[in-house]
Formats: sequence, structure tokens, C-alpha cells
Amino acid sequence: MHYAEPMRKSNTYFLVLAVLIGLICLMGVHAVSRQAMAAREMASTRNLVKEYGLTDLCLFTEARYTRHPSLADHHAPFQDGPISFEHFPSGALTAPVAATVMASHD
Repeated sequence: MHYAEPMRKSNTYFLVLAVLIGLICLMGVHAVSRQAMAAREMASTRNLVKEYGLTDLCLFTEARYTRHPSLADHHAPFQDGPISFEHFPSGALTAPVAATVMASHD
């Protein structure tokens, strides 16, 4: 009876490496294709904002500092105290706006 020889560890390594490199290449192709699609979506969003006169994106409906992060007070999440617990689940999902974080460190 003839048994197939087990694959050498180096062959397994190079096979896995080739698959991973192929996946990285596919991710690059996907990113390039999505970039063109995102540019078209952004253009239509700009037209929508201009047509309806929208000001800012409303992300969540719970707290004022999660509804419009760019318009929120800096101290709004800590209105009950600097170490108080977060009342709203959406507060854990939103990060501070980058401009406010940079301004507070300067």
C-alpha cells in the first residue's frame, strides 16, 4: 500500500505565505475599486447636503455629545463628575473629535 508523504514544514510555510500575499494583493485591488465608488458617493452626499442645507451628521439620538460630536461641549460627557459612569451606550462607541483632542493638548 502506498501512502502519500506528509508535506514538509517549509512547503507548508511557503504555501501559507503565498496565500497571505495573494490576500494582501486582493485587499489592495478592493481598496482601489472602493475608492472610486466612495468618491461617487461623496459627490452625491455633497449635493444632498447643499440641496437640503444640512449642517451636521446626527450619529445617535441619545445624548447631545453623541448626536453632533463636532458641536458638543468638551465637558458634556462628564457633566455629573469627572469619574462618573457613561449613561449612554453610544458614548462608548464615539471617540472625541480629533480637533478637540488636539486643542486640549496644546
